[in-house]
Order: sequence, then C-alpha cells, then structure tokens
Amino acid sequence: MQENSTITQGFLEDRIFRIVSDTAESLGVRAFVIGGYVRDCFLGRPSKDIDIVVEGSGIRLAEAVAAKLHTNVSVFKNFGTAMLRYRGTELEFVGARKESYHRESRNPIVEDGSLEDDQLRRDFTINAMAFSLQKEDYGALVDPFGGIRDLAAGIIRTPCDPDTTFSDDPLRMLRAIRFATRLSSPELKFRIVPEAFESMSRNRERLLILSKERIAEELNKMLVTSRPSRAFILMDSCGLLDYILPQLTKLKGVQTVEGKGHKENFSHTLQVLDNVAVAEEELIAEGKLMDYTVVDNCEVVSERRSPDVWLRWAALLHDIGKPVCKRFDPATGWTFHGHEVVGARMVPKIFQQLKMPLNEKMKYVQKLVSLHLRPIALVTEEVTDSAVRRLLFEAGNDIDDLMLLCNADITSKNPYKVQRLRENFEIVKRKLVEVEEKDAIRNFKNPITGDYVMQLFGIEPCKEIGILKEYVKEAILEGEIPNEFEAADRLMREKAAEMGLFPKEN
Repeated sequence: MQENSTITQGFLEDRIFRIVSDTAESLGVRAFVIGGYVRDCFLGRPSKDIDIVVEGSGIRLAEAVAAKLHTNVSVFKNFGTAMLRYRGTELEFVGARKESYHRESRNPIVEDGSLEDDQLRRDFTINAMAFSLQKEDYGALVDPFGGIRDLAAGIIRTPCDPDTTFSDDPLRMLRAIRFATRLSSPELKFRIVPEAFESMSRNRERLLILSKERIAEELNKMLVTSRPSRAFILMDSCGLLDYILPQLTKLKGVQTVEGKGHKENFSHTLQVLDNVAVAEEELIAEGKLMDYTVVDNCEVVSERRSPDVWLRWAALLHDIGKPVCKRFDPATGWTFHGHEVVGARMVPKIFQQLKMPLNEKMKYVQKLVSLHLRPIALVTEEVTDSAVRRLLFEAGNDIDDLMLLCNADITSKNPYKVQRLRENFEIVKRKLVEVEEKDAIRNFKNPITGDYVMQLFGIEPCKEIGILKEYVKEAILEGEIPNEFEAADRLMREKAAEMGLFPKEN
C-alpha cells in the first residue's frame, strides 16, 4: 500500500471522525474515510455522505459508534453494511473487501479483504482515495492509484484494467459519464481517458444486464447537473445511448431535399436542455420558482430550492415526436406538424421502458411536451384573452415551467428570428399575468359542480350534468361570463331550461 504522509488539514475536524477513530482503536480495527467524501473535500464541495471502510467488521464498528452517540443504526447483513445519521450527516460503514464477478450478473462474490483490496475494487481513481483515522497518522491521504493527480488534471480513470471494471459492473460506464458531467466546471473540464472510453464502447452491450431502474437513476443524476447535454453527447459518442434511449438518437442527422435541410434536432434538443438548466438555476437562486404539492387535500406552495428532474425530462423529450412527423413539402420545406401530440403519446412508453413512475410526474412531462408550442403560437395573430385563458387552464400550476421550456426552445442561428420570437414571448408573458390577475384561471375549478346540479334539479348522475358543466366552463374560458358562481349559475339554469330541466320545488 502506497501512503501519502500529507496531513489534510480541515477535512476531518468534525467530532464524528474522532469518535469513529477512538471506537475503532478500542475494537482493535483500522478505519478509513473513503470515496466521495474524500474526493469532494479536495474539490471544495459540501458532502453529507461519509463512507467508512473498516479492516474488520463494519457492522460491529457502526453499532459501537451508535452506542456512543445514543442513536439508532440500520444494519444490512446481506450487504455487510450499516448506516447511522449524525447531525444531518449519513455515515455508512462497510468491512474492507475484495470482489469477483460472474459474467451474467453485476452482483459480486465478496470476500473479506484489506484496504488495498477495497481500493482496487473501486470504480475510479478519484473515488479510491482514503483518509486514515488511525491515531498515528490521522488524516493522512492513502492514494495508491494517483487519484489526487487525476482529480487535479480532471481525469476519469479506472484503478485496474477498464475492460474488467466495466464488464464486471457496467453501471460504472454510466457513472463515468455522470462524474465527467457533474464534476466539470468552467475552469476544469473532466474527461474520461481514451482507454476507458474505448472500453465503454466495447462493453456497451453489457448494459443489457442492468436493471432499468438503476439506469434511470443514473440518468436522473445526469439531468440535474449544470450542463446535462455533456452526458448525452458522451453516451452517444460511445454507443451507450442506443441501448438506453434509442428514440433520442433518431433525432440525429439532417436530411436535404431540393437544397432544403431542416434543423439538426439532436443538437437542438441538447441545447434546449442546457438552456433549461441555466434558466432554472438562475430562477432558483432568485427565489422565483414555486413548487405546488397537495398535502391532506390542501395545496401547499413552496419555493423551489433544487433542480426539478422532471422539467429536465420534459426538455429532453420535447421534440421526441419529430422523426415520426417529419415531412417534406416542396412549397414550404420540411415540416414536423403534430410532433407535440405524437411526442406526448410517446412519453408514457419511454417512462415504462425505463421503469420510471407512471404517476403525476409522467403526466407533468407529458403535459409540457404536448403544450410546448402553444405560448409562441399564440402570437402568430393577436393574442386574445380567450387563447390565454385556455393556455392557463390547460397548463395550470405548471405554466411557469412551460414558459421556461418555451423560452429555452428558442435556439435559431438567425439573430433576427430569435429577437422576433423573444419579443413575442414577452408579449405572451405579459398577457398571461394580465389575464390571470383578472380571471384567476390558473387553478380553475368549475363554479358548477355535479352535486349542485343533481340537487338543484333533483336528478341522478347522467350525461346532462356533464353537458351543463362543460357549457359553463367554455363560457368562462371564452370570456362570455366572469369566473364567478352567480354568473355561472344563471347561465347554467338558462341552458338547463333549453334542455327541459327545471329546478325542483323548494
């Protein structure tokens, strides 16, 4: 084992590290902080997850530390791990081990091992660094593979042969891309070394042994980075994207007929995704984005404090229907009419394919995909209150995210077109505010309920109730009556009389 005697001042000042060190000494075992916490210390990134590797029983050390802290410990005997929480920090303890794999599975055969064995099984050199918790060299960096040099150079490299690393556990290929994306900054762009990248291309079929849930989890982590397009460019370059989201790769390429070509929709999609990421992070910093949740049948509004992965999914999939709808018209050139409708229909299938939730999250993405053309389309002619009311009604509380996506979708290389579209976009934004303040349509609830109609006319559930409610709703959206009960009730009674329905006596 190669040890670096450098003491890393300030990284292990928290009381918890001394407690773990003292407890390990009393048990006669050696303990080390390893992995992401060590990496993030050198990057100056805050971390609330600490991994402790023990040359001995990680579970026994965790239980002894928990007893000193008078806190609970969760034990996972099947994995040989234990976890406890301390002042908002999560500590996971595991015994040092070495691993071997069967080709058909990413679940390893585990044996007890030394720290060296444990570091060798890690995915990347920058995640194999450890801090000693021994009294004699407390805080010393243990770095047998030069992870600190790779970190300084912005290099993603495997501790051992990359073919072995990626074939044993193909999820590591996606982790390599995630780290290259998440750790990159304007000052330092992380890259995967050529031998590892070539290995990822050779081993891409190994993705087939992964569960869809684990793949989706990695995609979600990539999407909430500051520049998510980098992850998808890397996945495409080494052939992984064809195995994960083949619908996205179909956006690639430009077809030309009679000298007319269309926009390259793959690069456009990734530009929109990055635009959304930048805009969302700016609005979050300014406290201008709200999240709406329902708790005990009451709507709770809270300030958004972190990126919304489902908004990023909507950006990624907003043009997913274009390959199906692509047509060439000799008069107008290339068209993609109806791609928002087709794309919205594709969303549930993609979510199902990746084993992602088919609940309100999927419906949110589907809604934004189906509506993403509407705001700009409103200004092709005069922006009417009626059209704005309908957009507010259909988008509901997601109108702000829809407008963010719509603005991000303006990516033309023609500066005059961009200026015109952005001016139109501002017109729609102002109109949305005006109409919402006047008519309160965003959270529209029909003033006329089915129960009220049944009670008023003394009828059982029937199609006439739906007809009356729809009639009132349309009148409000068209601006024929205000969004108030009295006006709605009066109109509903008039329509009911035409249908032969009259209020029952008393």
